[in-house]
Amino acid sequence: MLEPAAPPQAQSEPALALAQLGERLRLRRKAMSVNATTAAQAAGMSRVTLHRIERGEASVSMGAWASLAQALGWRIQAGAADEPQNHTSDKLLIPTQIELAQYPQLAAIAWHLPGLQSLSPAQAFKLYERNARHIDDAALTQPERELMEALRITFADLPVMSQPLAGAA
Repeated sequence: MLEPAAPPQAQSEPALALAQLGERLRLRRKAMSVNATTAAQAAGMSRVTLHRIERGEASVSMGAWASLAQALGWRIQAGAADEPQNHTSDKLLIPTQIELAQYPQLAAIAWHLPGLQSLSPAQAFKLYERNARHIDDAALTQPERELMEALRITFADLPVMSQPLAGAA
């Protein structure tokens, strides 16, 4: 008797790329304040499929990935591996909570939020954008530059949200 085929195992580089893309789609959805059920309905899929995409599962169809990206206002593009890219995907990983202690300029522009230890990525992006003129470019560390670029790529085309910062009165 034949055994069912095992699910396809993605190679390490493609698996990492899918995990990163899934995480970016999840961050995008959350930044837009869209819950999983609504995003799944807009993309024409089940909530389970949406969560599988956000986890980077390779067995989900490319059409489902593209539908979710489109529902979130993005598109998925492909190119040759040797084509120069505007950014590297490893720099696009954004932590779910950004610790102010690790990013000195972010901490400096968050002075008005006493006692705040961390921010969501969307909150950090809003602070950077609103206070760009107060950032000391010469004092930016490389990790902070990379964070700012990843946040810009992820959130730049989102409408301004009215979600208040935690700790703001």
